[in-house]
Amino acid sequence: MKHRINLLREFSVPLISGVLLALVWVNLEPAGYQRFVNSPFLGGLSFHFISNELFMVLFFGIAAVEITQSCLPGGDLNPLSRAVNPLLGTLGGVLGPVAVYLGLNALFGSPELHNGWGIPTATDIALAWLAARLVFGAAHPAVSYLLLLAVADDAVGLVIIALFYPDPLHPLAPLWLLLTGLGMAAAYALRRFNVGSYWPYVIIGGAMSWIGLYRAHLHPALALVFIIPFLPHRRREAKHLFEEDLSDRSPLAGFEHEWKVVVDFGMFMFGLANAGVEFSSVGTVSWLVLSALIAGKTLGVFGFGCLSEMIGFGLPRGMRRRDLLVAGVIAGTGFTVALFVAGEAFSDPVIKGAAKMGAMLSILAAAIGMLLGRLVGVRRIQK
Repeated sequence: MKHRINLLREFSVPLISGVLLALVWVNLEPAGYQRFVNSPFLGGLSFHFISNELFMVLFFGIAAVEITQSCLPGGDLNPLSRAVNPLLGTLGGVLGPVAVYLGLNALFGSPELHNGWGIPTATDIALAWLAARLVFGAAHPAVSYLLLLAVADDAVGLVIIALFYPDPLHPLAPLWLLLTGLGMAAAYALRRFNVGSYWPYVIIGGAMSWIGLYRAHLHPALALVFIIPFLPHRRREAKHLFEEDLSDRSPLAGFEHEWKVVVDFGMFMFGLANAGVEFSSVGTVSWLVLSALIAGKTLGVFGFGCLSEMIGFGLPRGMRRRDLLVAGVIAGTGFTVALFVAGEAFSDPVIKGAAKMGAMLSILAAAIGMLLGRLVGVRRIQK
């Protein structure tokens, strides 16, 4: 039974199932779907609010755990010299899509689409990891490289969401951010007092952070991003990204261990709430987002990865430039965070739907990466 559950998680079945159900429902009965997603039903809260502003707190919290662990001694981003190439690849993987999006919008789009530049900046960690394992094999260094890149550019994506996509209907109220700061101070105090459970950090610090962000008209889904780094952890990280260390009993590892399954299966709810786009919604911004993700990510990751080699920070041992090129293509799988940003970038429901369609179509990047891997002769390393 446990093996079956892990297979469902590994292949992102809950997320994909939610997306497919949303697509079928909205194209068969759009009014019914919109009522279900947007009408208040639980304490006056809509299904969309519960998914995007409450559940996604856990999603971004798990992402914050991975970033925190990667920065610890022994982690994949420590020391910095070891991570220069994937970090420069990350920089290219952010700047490339932004440049392609803005350039194509200047040529073929319109000023009202300008705000969508942040949609193609992040890589979907789960889907990219799955595609990379299929192309390279589980033990290929390109898989770890791509995971590092995905985690790092998700961190950049969090910053972009927080800074550039405030609620357009409500002006920023920065004074409330003091409450988020107090939440961080509370988490710091709990750590100083050697509190050995993650619950007080999440309940006290997380709640203060959420309320502060919500009342400041920023995205409360990011609440735990400011709290997670204060959770007590091992002095040294013993495993690579997404490798479970059962001997690690720290609060940081405990939070990930106990909530990762909830997040993986809860992605069904996120897919259902956000992927309800009618097929007729495809428009100019769909192709801008798709082109920026596939072409922009490929050019950015490959170009900056090669630049890093030229200045003395080479690729991981056993990884060649052809592998870097394929990894760059797979990094164009934008899905989850791209869907989230698409929902915040535009207020016009028609443009928003078209942008979401572009984000969902980016799953083609995984298929293109698999085909390219065969064409350029990528060697699979399974063990």
